Amino acid sequence: DYAWGQSTRDAYVEQIKKNGGEVTGTTGVPLGTADMTAFLSKISGAYDGLFGIFFGPQGISFVNQSYDLGIAKKARIAGDGAIVVATSLPAMGAKADGFVGVDRYIPLLEGKLNTPSHKKFLDESVARLAPLGVSLPDRYVQSNFEGVNFLKLGMERSKFRGREDSMKLIEALEGMEVKESDDFPQGDKTLRKDDHQAFVREFIFEIRDMKYKLLDIIPKEKTLVPAACKFA
Repeated sequence: DYAWGQSTRDAYVEQIKKNGGEVTGTTGVPLGTADMTAFLSKISGAYDGLFGIFFGPQGISFVNQSYDLGIAKKARIAGDGAIVVATSLPAMGAKADGFVGVDRYIPLLEGKLNTPSHKKFLDESVARLAPLGVSLPDRYVQSNFEGVNFLKLGMERSKFRGREDSMKLIEALEGMEVKESDDFPQGDKTLRKDDHQAFVREFIFEIRDMKYKLLDIIPKEKTLVPAACKFA
């Protein structure tokens, strides 16, 4: 129940209605709420799906408590892929089965994700994360890795030497386009000049037996939305 959750909720509502669906209700859960029973138990009436907008411990609580209250048997549980990142799946177990999510990254070598560059990234990430007790990289590992590579490329193109070159670096990054490669294993990307928003391809997936099943890939060109501000 704060800006990110509210704006994502509004985006879900807009697109559901645009595609002929109906929204029977929404609710906001305060940040940090571990026990969502009071909120989830109030959900009633006829509905086919429940979309969640959470991450971290709250994502785990959302999935587990939706299952415990019987909501998962009544409707499809879906939402932001942050809910079921690889590090959270063990805490959900079979309760996450059937969850449908959308995310910018999933650690899966399948279809268009089965590339030499992604395999290299996945293998190296698994080896580096193992001492931390983490089995697979998630969206945060991927975006940090590629974010640093964006910065490196911008520094090279702007001939960045220090703080006095900050504007040159920003200008080099504005509008930058990169192709799928070892530095950008997730796929092609555009960093829009107007609002500094990155557009990347998105993955729709389902959780089955604590594993990701790829359902669809949305090209980055189809994720474009009008710029809401001007940073350039």
